[in-house]
Amino acid sequence: MNSTIKFIFFDVGNTLLFPNREVIDAPLAGTGHTVTSEHLRDLECRIKNQFDRMLTSNGSTDHSFWWMFYSQLLLEIGVNDDALRDQLVANIRNSANWNIILPGTRERLKEISEHFPIAVISNADGRIEDVLNQCGIAQYFRTITDSGLVGLEKPHPEIFRQALLSMNASPQESLYVGDIYSVDYLGAAGAGMQAVLMDVAGAYCELGVSGVRSLQELQEMLCRPDTA
Repeated sequence: MNSTIKFIFFDVGNTLLFPNREVIDAPLAGTGHTVTSEHLRDLECRIKNQFDRMLTSNGSTDHSFWWMFYSQLLLEIGVNDDALRDQLVANIRNSANWNIILPGTRERLKEISEHFPIAVISNADGRIEDVLNQCGIAQYFRTITDSGLVGLEKPHPEIFRQALLSMNASPQESLYVGDIYSVDYLGAAGAGMQAVLMDVAGAYCELGVSGVRSLQELQEMLCRPDTA
């Protein structure tokens, strides 16, 4: 990352908003099984790395990230129920269920938006703008590019290209912040953008690429002389 940054684009899930586990995992709780937040965080890290290896090696995967996540979770807690897995996947792919916002998020986005035009690029279901509005942060973004409306998902370069056009931004002057290496970091880089991983779960500590654990860390990075 360098001092040419003039525009910042954000992912939403696990970057700005987080899953409502009480709602999403309700079918699992109904079976009498409970899963700790530590287990979920550790599993997220493991599946991200597995998913990245598959996507970077083959260019595609047989199943979605969340299908892999819940298949492994049910295996680890000893539940063999494809219908339950499919319901959990459907729940977490519903953008309305990504409505957990960390303290300070609104304030950080407001401050960042006062120095950079900011926008969203999200793999979602066509309704992510509604969720951002409900969470009180949509007003900070100049444009919101939702794969459910575009018809293409990250890491396809076209969704990045359309978002850049919507902001009249050049890729070289743009930074993308997202949480999955193969989808967000490499996807943005493939579109010619600069990239930073939002690694809240700590999945990529050993990867050796630019990353932050919070919006505060991102803000501090942007304030450094070589990135201002």
